[in-house]
Amino acid sequence: MQPRLEAEHLFKVFGRRPDQAVERLRASADREELRADGATAAVIDASFRVEAGEIFVVMGLSGSGKSTLLRMLNGLLEPTAGRVLFDGRDLTGLGDRELRELRSRKISMVFQHFALFPHRSVRDNAAYGLSVQGVPRAERERRADEALALCGLAGWEDSWPDELSGGMQQRVGLARALATDADLLLMDESFSALDPLIRRDMQDQLLELQKTLKKTIVFITHDLNEAMRLGDRIAVMRDGRIVQTGTAEDILLRPADDYVASFTQDVDRSRVLTAAAVMDTDVRGDEADCGCEPGSGCRTATPDTPFPELCSISARVSHPVAVLDERRKVVGVVPRQRLVRFLGEEEAMTRA
Repeated sequence: MQPRLEAEHLFKVFGRRPDQAVERLRASADREELRADGATAAVIDASFRVEAGEIFVVMGLSGSGKSTLLRMLNGLLEPTAGRVLFDGRDLTGLGDRELRELRSRKISMVFQHFALFPHRSVRDNAAYGLSVQGVPRAERERRADEALALCGLAGWEDSWPDELSGGMQQRVGLARALATDADLLLMDESFSALDPLIRRDMQDQLLELQKTLKKTIVFITHDLNEAMRLGDRIAVMRDGRIVQTGTAEDILLRPADDYVASFTQDVDRSRVLTAAAVMDTDVRGDEADCGCEPGSGCRTATPDTPFPELCSISARVSHPVAVLDERRKVVGVVPRQRLVRFLGEEEAMTRA
């Protein structure tokens, strides 16, 4: 299937002779060489695909190029080289009018600092994108109210932004993006201005909404734990380049280099990994082969079973935990000693 969004060899260079700078980068020049000549390479040869309904997280430290990359995805910044394809359409070839139309109807953005209008009600803030589209007032208010209810703000429609907490204001920003029914949401450090408890609540809210809405989302963050919690897949950026793309388990268990490994060393892997990451796949077969009596009600796991739940199941059975797919076929087993060994490795990493 065609991906919803695709970036092909994107470069963004600011400063002197950007096109020449791209050629030098392709020939293995580094950022420092370019900087000495008055050019800044913000994004270097970035390529990835985002499937429909996927949360794709771009993670990196400040200055890694992630926000610049995001702004190329909706045409706010023009790439120095490369292409952005949205539903197969090359956005880099669109004019200003076509880009504005695209951003008003197909691509919505959720900002870090809420960007609410203080002189508009919560309802009118949520309906702002619809008013830009020229949607009649009654319909845009209805759609805004529906989006606010989805975000847990039913009853606050007539309030003013300064009457809301920071977390509630961010919910209004999310509701505004959802009200337009855009196909793609771009979220730039959207929760980073919130305190930890509210931030966690917003992450929960987004994941819960995604179960129903199945939006295609590109989420920018500098927080690895947030990336691991939200991302179906994660792209790790360093110095303008994407150094690894994969699932949370890929990043944790198979880091591409020492830089990625250093990022993940403080992560509690047991809160991220599932049975699929630790099971022994040499054992496969029917449910009857799982080691318990058919119909006995023996506890089993699925490939998506979280690690803590897997430990709990293992504590209740006297044999390896069988991992069954959706057809109730055994796709692997998890011996208790494998869990014990994993926990020992986790403890050793924590001490280190």
